[in-house]
Amino acid sequence: MEQGQIVLEHSRVADEEELWHEDDADHDGWFCVRTDPFPCPAAGCTFVAEFMTAAHLILVWQTLDDPNLLHHAARARDVGRNPRVTGYRSEYGPSASYYAWIAAGRPVHGVKAHA
Repeated sequence: MEQGQIVLEHSRVADEEELWHEDDADHDGWFCVRTDPFPCPAAGCTFVAEFMTAAHLILVWQTLDDPNLLHHAARARDVGRNPRVTGYRSEYGPSASYYAWIAAGRPVHGVKAHA
């Protein structure tokens, strides 16, 4: 693994038209992981993320000490993305609960699944 890359395990690739989203989710006051900007790895996609995302949605956790939040922040640190845990605000962009994302099968945009 090279610096600046994150390997996603057991994820499925979502086509542009089927990108998963949470309807009417209000996550203000939840927590997310802000990072240095990084481009979407999908061929031809111009999306640049400044937060830990899945299918272009900012992943959020309800509690600051959630073990999965801390684990993902550590993974971002390990690949040089300079993670900072911060309170989520809707003006950051669309969000998705980490656990709802897991329940949806961990869809991502344009990344091949790793076994």
